[in-house]
Amino acid sequence: MRESRHRTLATDRRRFLELGAGAFIAAGAVAATVRVRGYDVPPGRVLVGMSGWQFVVTQHAARRIAAADRVDDPSIPRPDAVDVAGFVDAWTARMDERIRRDFGRFLAYLEHVAPLGVAFASRFTRLTPSDQDRVLGSVEASSIATIRAGFDGLKSLVFMGYYRDIRTWRIVGYDGPWVGRPPGGWW
Repeated sequence: MRESRHRTLATDRRRFLELGAGAFIAAGAVAATVRVRGYDVPPGRVLVGMSGWQFVVTQHAARRIAAADRVDDPSIPRPDAVDVAGFVDAWTARMDERIRRDFGRFLAYLEHVAPLGVAFASRFTRLTPSDQDRVLGSVEASSIATIRAGFDGLKSLVFMGYYRDIRTWRIVGYDGPWVGRPPGGWW
């Protein structure tokens, strides 16, 4: 009797582990599918370095990182108007594969995990702008150097994409490069 009970417990344990592993794998597959759903890339946009969900996360982050201090000033272009996310997409296409993979992982962290750190149970892209600011602030101030480095990389790409446009130069008092300067100046 003892031997048959031992076999039953061993069989039950093995069956439990098989079911648990199967459930874990299924949950991972569902999470991977859900993670990349619900992201609307602008019609006609052809991505070269990022996936659709990465582009949308970058777009939302750029709107907050390069947000205008004077919201009502029409002379300050918005990040979407200068296509910051498009710039980042093109830049990532030229990145080393490992760097691009790590950047994608950081975007996944920003989208799905970082909001939990400031008590939000929603994706970064579904938060209000002020809540997104809180998430970005927590990522920028993280005690984990790798996370801060990911934020610094994203912020650098956003600013390169934003300030490459001549319409943004006046904001910081830059009158443009001397090489190729038009006779009347840049603006």
